[in-house]
Amino acid sequence: MSRIALSLTLVLAGWLAALPDPVRPDPNSPRPIATVDSVFIEDLTWMEIRDALKAGKDTVIVATGGVEQNGPYLVTGKHNVVLRGTTEAIARKLGNTLVAPIVQFVPEGDIEPPSLHMLYPGTISLSEQTFQALLTDICASLKAHGFRRIVLIGDSGGNQDGMKAVAAALSAKWKSVPCRIVFIPEYYQTAPVTKWLETQGIKQTPEGLHDDFAMEATMLAVDPKSVRMKERIAAGNFRINGVELAPAEKTIEWGRKIIDFRAESTVKEVRKALGQ
Repeated sequence: MSRIALSLTLVLAGWLAALPDPVRPDPNSPRPIATVDSVFIEDLTWMEIRDALKAGKDTVIVATGGVEQNGPYLVTGKHNVVLRGTTEAIARKLGNTLVAPIVQFVPEGDIEPPSLHMLYPGTISLSEQTFQALLTDICASLKAHGFRRIVLIGDSGGNQDGMKAVAAALSAKWKSVPCRIVFIPEYYQTAPVTKWLETQGIKQTPEGLHDDFAMEATMLAVDPKSVRMKERIAAGNFRINGVELAPAEKTIEWGRKIIDFRAESTVKEVRKALGQ
């Protein structure tokens, strides 16, 4: 290499070294634009999350859903769709709370040989060990960023034991640090919702499907495509467990009420668990 070429190379290298590293920007860089009104971490920029923490939003919800068979009408991501509605309502009612990306993959049965939901195409399952390890690392990451209260909720039955175990293990490990982690099993109690709906005149006759009115109404309120609304109307079976879902606007309104009902009861349990 000639002396001129070498000099140019060194100058270029020095110039590049002086540029900000796009992968590792200054953590204290000022945010150049206004923040958006969202509680979902995945919908926020890192600067918005940083500034939210500085402003006191130091509680975070870690919710687990699932990808499984849910009868002939509901998408496999049913629990994840529901959580998109309930977690936002819970976070806003709690105040100073953000929502971590929903954990979409959970224990759904043995993979080899398949059991439970793994007998049906589309289901994705984790071993209990993998599930708990994933939750542990998610919670540890959030703690490292400065969250002081971590709230675990699960929208499926198979998630509950693992979340309880992780909350207990991390509570013991973090005993001497300013971070509380709690698991709220009451979030997944469906009987109060069913009983409340019955007092409102909505009584169901089970059809043997992994489906019910509360789920359908909630999912309609979040994403009508997730319950195949148009296709079912065209086929003349827009109903579940003997309850008509048309007009959709009325059922969507029920969905909003159910989300609010579940959020109110969950917030009470969260505050009780945190001693607030």
